[in-house]
Amino acid sequence: MRDHREVRTSRWYGGALGLIAGSSALATAELTTGILHQRASPLVAVAEQVIQLTPGPIVETSISLVGSYDKPILVAACLIGLFAVSALAGMLAIRRLAWGQAVFFGFGLLAAWSVKESLTASPSAYLPAVLGAVAGLAVLTVLVPRARAAAESPAQDTDLQGRSQPNEARRRFLVVGTTVVATALVTGGLGRFLAQGRQAVEAARRSLKLPVRSMPTPAGTQLEVDGVASWVTRQKDFYRIDTALVVPQILPEDWRLRVHGMVDRELELTYDQLQERGLMQAWVTLCCVSNEVGGGLISNASWSGVRIADILAEAGVQDGADAVRSTSEDGWTCGTPLPALTDDRNAMLAVAMNGEPLTVEHGFPVRMVVPGLYGYVSATKWVVDLEVTRFDAFTAFWTDRGWSEQGPVKTQSRIDVPRAGADLAAGEVVLGGVAWAQHTGIAEVEVSVDGGPWQQATLGRDPSIDSWVQWKVSWQAKSGSHDISVRATDRSGYTQTSREVDPVPDGATGWHTIAVEVSA
Repeated sequence: MRDHREVRTSRWYGGALGLIAGSSALATAELTTGILHQRASPLVAVAEQVIQLTPGPIVETSISLVGSYDKPILVAACLIGLFAVSALAGMLAIRRLAWGQAVFFGFGLLAAWSVKESLTASPSAYLPAVLGAVAGLAVLTVLVPRARAAAESPAQDTDLQGRSQPNEARRRFLVVGTTVVATALVTGGLGRFLAQGRQAVEAARRSLKLPVRSMPTPAGTQLEVDGVASWVTRQKDFYRIDTALVVPQILPEDWRLRVHGMVDRELELTYDQLQERGLMQAWVTLCCVSNEVGGGLISNASWSGVRIADILAEAGVQDGADAVRSTSEDGWTCGTPLPALTDDRNAMLAVAMNGEPLTVEHGFPVRMVVPGLYGYVSATKWVVDLEVTRFDAFTAFWTDRGWSEQGPVKTQSRIDVPRAGADLAAGEVVLGGVAWAQHTGIAEVEVSVDGGPWQQATLGRDPSIDSWVQWKVSWQAKSGSHDISVRATDRSGYTQTSREVDPVPDGATGWHTIAVEVSA
């Protein structure tokens, strides 16, 4: 029987063998992905399937904990998992080659299945997964004899003069393994470089000459209270929530929109044909259904695009339809109530934000913007397909995870200043924040201190019922601990409820309340 030292040595060389083979598989897959200019590598496709299969509450919790870092963390976790299982495969292979080969064969099947679910199922889409698995199997098979020889050899050899020197078998395995890993690093890096179609997309974006200008901020909307969110949100500051691990990179000349389903005439529009219909502009505030009371997943901008109602009218919506199922380039789906796309609101296929072409992160070249609805049922980025249908005929990404079928934005308000936990000086303090009730409009905002009477706030100008408003109020602060609450009343007469409800399944409710300390 082998002693414990021999077992540890065998495991060490087996683990190293697996890591070498896993690196080769990953590098080959990345290189092939780059050469084919595909949107996502097999590793990213696997990570996207993790998102698809993860229950909604867990996805929601991860977003609340790590915010926009959730995707890099997930990819890193998948990468760690790949190398951990590769090391195990190497340990198995050094004992019996077929066991290690079976693990890498399973890797290939998992990657191919993930590609099928995440990417367009063309034959070339499977090449990175197939070639990656083949490379891993080949390296594993070729290096197993060397790894076994290294593990079974003594740490030192003795020459003719009786002097100790490094074991030749172990030295050869180390040299070959280091060479393979170095080659894998270069190959994988080259693949990532080739995959950066982002450069071409950014160049195309910069060269666009859209017939739009940045709309000036309407007078009176900005109350100039330090610390209150700017009425206009810059693109780089606009909140972003989506499930795309790799942002779809679509050149304007390659973009196509298919309109089909319960219509009289199917349409297929190019980017130029969309623009030829004429662009309109509107101020619209977008809000994520995941936004907690007082949260920051809300932003306001001017949008330029083509009214969806006009396109649907051109296609001819048939009787009985009540929804539009939209699909993103990355496969994400949502269902939008048909009336919200055909009434007088400015629901549009947007091509620009604040007078500039959309950034890639925010849906370039075309995305949906629908006032009055949470983004999960309306704001499809990188939109490529509109199917006129019925809600009882389909499900979508978030409704499959327990969220409601339709998501009208709930009337909400937020305190921006002072911040929760602030230490204030006694005397006059200006309180300020924002309130919103998209496509209904805000009529009144009130503030209460320590459960006392509600004091009406001054509102900024509201040029559109589809955008948020700023508010402010003066408070004579006295020393001690205080709780400050805010509530809004919209133009339908509805006043925010104090009942606290989590975002799932259709948006949070409750009064935003903060605690502050006032020193004499």
